[in-house]
Amino acid sequence: MNRIRAENELPEAISGWGWAYHHLGVPTSTIIPEEKYLPEFKLFVSGFPTSPYGTEWMRFEDDSPMCDLIKTIPHVAFVVKDMDYELSKRDFKILKPPNLPSDGVRVAMIEHNGAIL
Repeated sequence: MNRIRAENELPEAISGWGWAYHHLGVPTSTIIPEEKYLPEFKLFVSGFPTSPYGTEWMRFEDDSPMCDLIKTIPHVAFVVKDMDYELSKRDFKILKPPNLPSDGVRVAMIEHNGAIL
């Protein structure tokens, strides 16, 4: 049985597993100045380089290959020391396997109880 966390405690992913917050990805249909286009995913991203909170706006083309959850629900992204280890050790529902959306960045998208991480 999972231990119930107090309101003032950090989530286990941070306090126990060592994950660190990276950004909040928010789907949008609004064109935002200075968007960066990621052709492999048919999406535009913006905001992250200037947001003090790590907010990143994501605008998808109609034929984007990303799943509907990613295109419609905001996600929280974390930095982990070893993505392959984390993905193999925990029972995650993987929506998008590890990939390289930009130089020096490797990501995977998982779902937990309807939330995207």
